[in-house]
Amino acid sequence: MRNLDKYFKDTKIKKAKLLDYGFTLKGKTYCYAKNILDNHFKVMISISDNSYTSKVMDNETGEEYILVDIDAAYGNYVSKVMSEYDKVIEDVILNCTDKEEVYKSKQSQKIISYVKEKYHDELEFLWDTPTDAIWRNKENNKWYGLVMAVKRNRLETDSEEIVEVLNLRYQKDLIDNLVDNKLIFRGYHMNKKSWISIILDGRVNINKIYKLIDNSYELSFKK
Repeated sequence: MRNLDKYFKDTKIKKAKLLDYGFTLKGKTYCYAKNILDNHFKVMISISDNSYTSKVMDNETGEEYILVDIDAAYGNYVSKVMSEYDKVIEDVILNCTDKEEVYKSKQSQKIISYVKEKYHDELEFLWDTPTDAIWRNKENNKWYGLVMAVKRNRLETDSEEIVEVLNLRYQKDLIDNLVDNKLIFRGYHMNKKSWISIILDGRVNINKIYKLIDNSYELSFKK
């Protein structure tokens, strides 16, 4: 039996979608079964509030086909079963879950939508930290934005509160006129001569942030 916790990490299960997909509710557990490889095997998935598991059954013997969860198992046939097994799980996740919102502040969600709509760019999560992500100019791969979750005292006050921060490019010769260390700061974890940071807590007007994003995007074209 396989524990599916890591597969469903950062997702939100839609119970109505489970039923539409073909799951049946047995008590408090949603159950799904699908035959694979010309009905020789059956993938079985069980989802409840505290448990996500799956297994492959050999339809001829009626026993669990445990080779799919043994790292040392090899061979073309085993690999084929493993591949079909993973496809079933991936399809369930694709059709029955939504991606959990990583960023919680309203401003973060608004700017993510703004960038997606205007520049057709999605955040790229390049590191193990799930709250740090970048936007990249598709034409030259240069970053023009970085969203992070950090302690507020990294920028202001002594508070240990975790806040969401937007880092953007800005003109080196104008940055002193913009940074006030109250609302806009020199770039945290970036080149402080050419990057700024904004705490996304509503104090900076969202339309001003949009203009700063546009400015950063344009700067990403310059050498």
